[in-house]
Amino acid sequence: MNITMLYSKLHRATVTDANLNYVGSITIDQNLLDAASMRVGQKIDIVNINNGERFSTYIISGERGKGDICLNGAAARKVHKGDKIIIIAYATMTEEEADSHSPKIVILDEDNGIAQEFEGLE
Repeated sequence: MNITMLYSKLHRATVTDANLNYVGSITIDQNLLDAASMRVGQKIDIVNINNGERFSTYIISGERGKGDICLNGAAARKVHKGDKIIIIAYATMTEEEADSHSPKIVILDEDNGIAQEFEGLE
């Protein structure tokens, strides 16, 4: 049997832009993607801390070091610039893999810099 588990997350990212006239997705600074082991095209969930919205989209890469977190297309209607969000990636794995998996957690500061990184939930 396979089970879907938390793979990694970017916690308390600040939305830097919302672009309604884009094809869709979320643009994330490539440095943040690397830190959280997330991939371009990967399906993720977004939780908006400010308004409680929860939705899914996919990742596109943003320029390294700019701190961009930009919601594009229809998702832009669910956030405002300055909102705090949690970006959550999941992975499907066997029960044996799940037993030894430790999710990567990356906590961001006000400017989307990395404030803290760790593995596991405990």
